[in-house]
Amino acid sequence: MEILWFLIAMGLLAAVIGPYVRRRRGGVHQVAPGSPDAADPADYGFVRQEELDIRLPGPDQDLLDVLDVVQRGQDWRAAAQLLAGTGKDGEVRWQRVQAFAGAASLELQQRPGVGGGWLRAWRSESPKDAGGAAVHAEFLVQQAWRSSAAGTDDFRIILEEALAVCGQAALLAPGDPVPYITELAIGRGLGYPPERFDQLWAKVIDRAPAHMGAHLAALHYWCEKWHGSREEADHFATTAAARAPQGSLLAALPLFAVYEHLPEINLVQGFYRSAVVTKAVEGALFAVHAARQDDPMLPHVRHLLILFLVRSERWAEAMNQLLRVDGHVGALPWTYNGDPAAEYTVYRALAVAGYEANGGSPATLPH
Repeated sequence: MEILWFLIAMGLLAAVIGPYVRRRRGGVHQVAPGSPDAADPADYGFVRQEELDIRLPGPDQDLLDVLDVVQRGQDWRAAAQLLAGTGKDGEVRWQRVQAFAGAASLELQQRPGVGGGWLRAWRSESPKDAGGAAVHAEFLVQQAWRSSAAGTDDFRIILEEALAVCGQAALLAPGDPVPYITELAIGRGLGYPPERFDQLWAKVIDRAPAHMGAHLAALHYWCEKWHGSREEADHFATTAAARAPQGSLLAALPLFAVYEHLPEINLVQGFYRSAVVTKAVEGALFAVHAARQDDPMLPHVRHLLILFLVRSERWAEAMNQLLRVDGHVGALPWTYNGDPAAEYTVYRALAVAGYEANGGSPATLPH
């Protein structure tokens, strides 16, 4: 708990913008035949930029209702009740833990020393609550990555505290993969050697072998230059995709691996129409079509597909994905930007312009 109080005292520093800068080096090349300014996304029923929800990748009304109650009254009990009733065998619990942690982090950023008081009260008043421990651990991880440069003493101190809280959360909720998934990000930051990471990964897949969020967290580890190579990351992604059960979104994992390497290969001419990207995009589209339409990870895949479909000038397909996720933008690739809503609307405008420049209109777009 000491580090949590330290964070409250110090406040949240400026967010790390390095990942955003790296992503933007390749830029959004103006590939649309028409001008984005000439097209009106409102004609398609798209949500105005200022009304886009940056907290979630897709709808979760129960979570949004509880967040409103918690933040309005600064009372953690509704959050504890929601997590207690959320099963451990799917992706929803992990996403809700992330959302509560992110909400507390954003509050602290907006009101240093005061924001996020409901999380402090949760941990103080109910230290044995498994949900509170899981949210606290994820909160610390988010704070470390956002407020301190990787490798600094402050960064390591926060992550070491997060590791201790992860251990508490795991003991309080046997069988729950979320504390171990959170530790995957800690292992990335603390520089776990591959042997230790493999041992942690075994605990994750023993509890949730097809967990998409866990695979994304592990992929980030293998993509880090000091842990693995591009070949190792690609091997991890393609192996997971090949072993994915029917209807699993793990078939889209290679597209996330391609995205992680964009800073290295983004400037190759025609890259977005290359065999590598086309194969990964087709795999992700197949996964989207085969998945349950209520799969909570589906919006994550759709959002990333939008970036690749726009850059490869597949306008109608990009529009098809936009129709299904518009309204929520709390997902990659938009969250690498300091203003996710603005980044998303740039791509949305490009998709609309390209679609209309090639004969499309609101009347011709299937809903």
